[in-house]
Amino acid sequence: MKISQITRKNFTQNPKNDILSGITVSLAMIPEVVAFAFVAQIDPLVALSGAFIIGLITAVFGGRPGLISGAAGAVAVIFVNLISEGHSKGLLFDTPVDNMGYFYLLAAVILMGLIQVGAGVLKLGRFVRLIPHSVMMGFVNGLAIVIFLAQVRMFSHKELERGANGLKEYINIPMVGNELYVMLGLVGLTMAIIWLLPKITTKIPAALTAILVTTGIVVFGGLDVSTVGSYIIEGGGEGLKGEFPTPNVELWQNLPINFDTFSFILPYAFLAASVGLIESLMTMNLVDELTETRGNGNRECVAQGAGNIVSGLFGGTGGCGMIGQTVININAGGRGRLSGIAMALTLLTFILFTAQYIEQVPIAALVGVMFMMVIETFAWSSFRILRKIPVSDAVVLIIVSAVTVIFDLAIAVFIGVIVSALVFAWKNAIMIRARKRIQPDGTKTYEIWGPLFFGSIQNFNSKFDAKNDPQNVEIDFVESRVSDHSALEAIFNLVSKYEAEGKSIKLKHLSEDCKILLYKASPKFKEVIIEAIDDPRYHLAADPEKFTKPLSEYSI
Repeated sequence: MKISQITRKNFTQNPKNDILSGITVSLAMIPEVVAFAFVAQIDPLVALSGAFIIGLITAVFGGRPGLISGAAGAVAVIFVNLISEGHSKGLLFDTPVDNMGYFYLLAAVILMGLIQVGAGVLKLGRFVRLIPHSVMMGFVNGLAIVIFLAQVRMFSHKELERGANGLKEYINIPMVGNELYVMLGLVGLTMAIIWLLPKITTKIPAALTAILVTTGIVVFGGLDVSTVGSYIIEGGGEGLKGEFPTPNVELWQNLPINFDTFSFILPYAFLAASVGLIESLMTMNLVDELTETRGNGNRECVAQGAGNIVSGLFGGTGGCGMIGQTVININAGGRGRLSGIAMALTLLTFILFTAQYIEQVPIAALVGVMFMMVIETFAWSSFRILRKIPVSDAVVLIIVSAVTVIFDLAIAVFIGVIVSALVFAWKNAIMIRARKRIQPDGTKTYEIWGPLFFGSIQNFNSKFDAKNDPQNVEIDFVESRVSDHSALEAIFNLVSKYEAEGKSIKLKHLSEDCKILLYKASPKFKEVIIEAIDDPRYHLAADPEKFTKPLSEYSI
């Protein structure tokens, strides 16, 4: 298939579903992005502008059609300390700057984007393949729980109260009585429509229909409930109405361009870039599974980075792929790039022209949509398979889920991968075997089976008996793979041990790269290694993205 055909298919395969699902996602995007803005202590319009810019750029240029990106909470949390410390640094300047934390945020977002583009150019996106399925399931479950808890917090409203320090501050007041019952009723109605409508017809998106029906009941019924507009105002915002994003000139007027600024924003930018790429690439993997297609991780890295660079330059906050909105999009029928484009343009339309209408949408309708998304996202099968999968995988799944909820997504994934790698290393360490046999001429042959690496060298060394072995010894590596420097060192020491006993030792069927390294280590290996005609040829696994020709054109 030609590139033009692929591009046309991604944009126009099912425009109706893509556009309607994009509109639905944009409505569900608003309260979540606004909530994250409150967490990061920035103007909600800054977060909404970032969501529009990042969502549009990644939809057009990203490596995964159907993936929705925006100003995500996983990234917003990282910038909380940067903004507060930035405000403090700004007050220490010769000419104090009141909102200095905001300008440091924009600089960090730009640097974050540059790091992500670099990761894509260096093709680091391929390393997402190293994430085990148990980590993936734990990530999905943990993130679903985090999203669920975020929606539960919506069953409260903010009130202005004088705090202990004498300053006025907003505090959360839980809903009670009729207010709570009305909220629960509207959430239940929204969820019921989303569940029942597809059983009747699939021609209209269930989530969008549920939002419109619930909004109509609230508006025409005159119900006094929390809406998008009241939610923004309760949090300290002035409303949804904004202007078209333009380059932020004040950034370069106020931000000191020096090493101190770079060293201050670098740790935050690096962590945000890592978290953003992990969440984006794992969301991409989830979409791959849901749609039975495959995205391009390196291209997605570059697109995410480009989106963050432009967002920072235009005064928006940073973001990444959003699993909740992506699942809503996929469930609503959004498969192509047009769904992400429709989401971004609809979000911009809300900000510029229809803020007064969108502000009337009840929070209950959006909470109901997110609850259904949580139900769809959570891997319920994990409860069933916990007793069927290896104990180590079950432990990793639970650990990743728990750490995602308690700490952070990036920490959870790193811990999951490290634990999985250690388990894998341990299992392979005990797999090393040595079959021993005596040849007719009295030579003792050790046939090594299993990977030889840092974890297995102790077991490898225990297989040999240099003192009691016969004069001539041969070690055959035809069923073993020498993997690292520790393995080379083990071979070197073993040969030295036999030579110290005055015995002859030969090595054969070593891989070519291993022989080259041993020859460099010591010239004596040229006498020890047997260059057999039947030496196997080991090859490293190639990147599948480099194979662009049909399979029939490759000679095997």
